[in-house]
Amino acid sequence: MALVTSVLAGLALDQAFGEPRRGHPLVAFGRYADRLEARLNGTDGRGWRSHGVTAWCLAVLPAVLIAWLLCSLPGIGWLVEIALLYLALGLRSLGEHATPVIAALRAGDLPRARDAVGRIVSRDTRALDSDGVARAATESVLENGSDAVFGALFWFAVAGGPGVVLYRLANTLDAMWGYRNERFERFGWAAARIDDGLNLVPAQLTALTYALLGNTGRALGCWRRQAPAWDSPNAGPVMAAGAGALGVSLGGPAVYHGVSHDRPPLGEGAAPVARDIERALDLVWMGAGLWCVAILLVGWLDA
Repeated sequence: MALVTSVLAGLALDQAFGEPRRGHPLVAFGRYADRLEARLNGTDGRGWRSHGVTAWCLAVLPAVLIAWLLCSLPGIGWLVEIALLYLALGLRSLGEHATPVIAALRAGDLPRARDAVGRIVSRDTRALDSDGVARAATESVLENGSDAVFGALFWFAVAGGPGVVLYRLANTLDAMWGYRNERFERFGWAAARIDDGLNLVPAQLTALTYALLGNTGRALGCWRRQAPAWDSPNAGPVMAAGAGALGVSLGGPAVYHGVSHDRPPLGEGAAPVARDIERALDLVWMGAGLWCVAILLVGWLDA
């Protein structure tokens, strides 16, 4: 039951306070990771895969060790674990970042909508129409629900505070280094592959969660048919199942860092609108509630 209490407390803190506005540990971690990358990859991106492995270990493993030591402290270790889970969760921030996109679309303010969605996706948003903005935001909510909510909950349930630190830092390094471009093709290989491995089970569970809470048959069908064509082994199932659950069409062409990518289609139905971004948020919220119930049942059975 200690796990149940910690999960509920972490989620409650996330809802009460959201992400820290100043002094977030991930900001400091990002600066440290930038310095490591500049030193081991160089300004011309000539670092090898072994350099990327070394940088990943130097960035992540000391933090995981410190988390393990702090969580092992008598009397206060459980408080540290709750704090670490809170810092790793992004359920409230997911809504805070998506809401301006929804508001701008409903107001018919396309430039503002493009700017708002550009803050949460890595693609070029300058030429997006309203359908493209809603599609990008819906994809972001579904995928980040897996990364910032369900993945964190899974690794906390598996390995406590150290597990959630390992997961969140690995996820951050993938977002920073895991690009398939000239600079990071070799150096970022380890960050991308490790993140894929850590997300393998959480992503499948997230896809199943979306399917159970939406149109289950359509979601499972989209997952089975469409996910294998996606270039990410984890984002594909999550977004295919999520799109199927919502009954919208995602995927399609997108521009990343000046390069156009013809992405496979995901889901079935019409192009998403502002309301569908809200429905995607509802799916993540209901999923978090379902996971709490599941953790509670597991804790009760183990008691």
